[in-house]
Amino acid sequence: MPNSTINDMTEGTIWKHLVKFAFPLFIGNIFQQLYNTVDSIVVGNFVGADALGAVTSTIPVVITLIGLAIGFTMGASVVISQYFGAKDTQNLRRSTHTATAAMFLLSLVFAASGYLATPGLLRMMNTPESVFREAVVYLRIFSLGLTGTIMYNMGSAILRAVGDSKRPLYFLILASILNIFLDLLFVINFGLGVAGVAYATIISQFVSGIIIFWLLFRSNEVHSLRWREMKIDTKILRRIIAVGFPAGFQMAVTSFSNVFVQAYINSYGAASTAGWGIYARVDAFVILPTQSMAMSVTTFVGQNAGARRPDRINKGLLTGLCLSWGLSACIITLLYFFAPNIAGLFNQDTAVLAYAVLFIRLNSLFDPINATNQIQAGALRGVGDSRTPMMIMLTSFVVLRQVYLFIVSRLTDSIYFIAIGYPVGWFVCTALMTLHIKKIGWEKKLMSLKD
Repeated sequence: MPNSTINDMTEGTIWKHLVKFAFPLFIGNIFQQLYNTVDSIVVGNFVGADALGAVTSTIPVVITLIGLAIGFTMGASVVISQYFGAKDTQNLRRSTHTATAAMFLLSLVFAASGYLATPGLLRMMNTPESVFREAVVYLRIFSLGLTGTIMYNMGSAILRAVGDSKRPLYFLILASILNIFLDLLFVINFGLGVAGVAYATIISQFVSGIIIFWLLFRSNEVHSLRWREMKIDTKILRRIIAVGFPAGFQMAVTSFSNVFVQAYINSYGAASTAGWGIYARVDAFVILPTQSMAMSVTTFVGQNAGARRPDRINKGLLTGLCLSWGLSACIITLLYFFAPNIAGLFNQDTAVLAYAVLFIRLNSLFDPINATNQIQAGALRGVGDSRTPMMIMLTSFVVLRQVYLFIVSRLTDSIYFIAIGYPVGWFVCTALMTLHIKKIGWEKKLMSLKD
């Protein structure tokens, strides 16, 4: 059985496993972020500031729409990686087919829900009237392409579970290049505006999703897909949901709460809306090393949880944290000094640039704190515990953050205190996550795992 792309992390040097797995994820995540970032650059430079605000103001809604679905793929990856670590081929195959079948059904539900809910969600976040109509157009078209997004993420989750983070990268690079070409074609040549960048995005997403499933159906490896095996195993589906739903629910609710954060930012005007949108695009790149390392830690912990190796789990968590802190420090330095140049890629409006530079410099200083809780959450999910990170993150990122913003918005008109709403949640989350991990050892977590 071919296994050249499989990476068994239960043996060998830990940091090499983490870096080897995380690096393709990091490059892939960069290209994945290019989808929306190129959209923003193209409309910001060739359509105008209002079009830029329309595209960037939809970010919290977009993440909310795909949050539960991405959580489901995360749950599938954890369950598959645990069976892989335990060398349980039969249940591994049942898991891949169960996850795939359920994924197709979920993708249709999310696409329809996003399309129908678009106007209400944009009204809820006080989207400025000058950008509202174009924001509706962009978000509705994007919603119709959610199936392609979810297809790619599920296929990638299956490959990541067995340690293969390289092949999803190749297909994503191809799709990203296609997206850039279609953005320029639809906006500059065809004059389609925000609709053009939305169409370019969903076409590219479907291409990446179709290609990765073509690979899985043609593969002869242990995680390959076959139509005759395509059915849902309810026991395994419950395991996937038990891990994936808390993670997805946390991402969706946190993103939905950011709709209200966006509403506070929008109250300062269209320039602030566009500036915050630029920060959101930049921050999406800044968090990529941490997200990649967190996904690497999740797979590493998942495989070693299946192999019942608590010693390697603890060492893997510490190694992942050290690597993330070092990367964050380098990125912060670059961002602080080059924030004006980076923001200028998106738009040249003076007011927009002033807000963007402020948001980028202020929040980036706290990124190592956010990196810490993301790596910790990745390790907990790897042992099948998604509920604890969900509860801690919802408490920190949603409840506390909203309370904080409600209070400071009534005490001061300064946008500085609104802008640091994110770091306030990061600090509390990291503190609570650290206390939990110290109190509950990995041995106890492994004892709770179901065979």
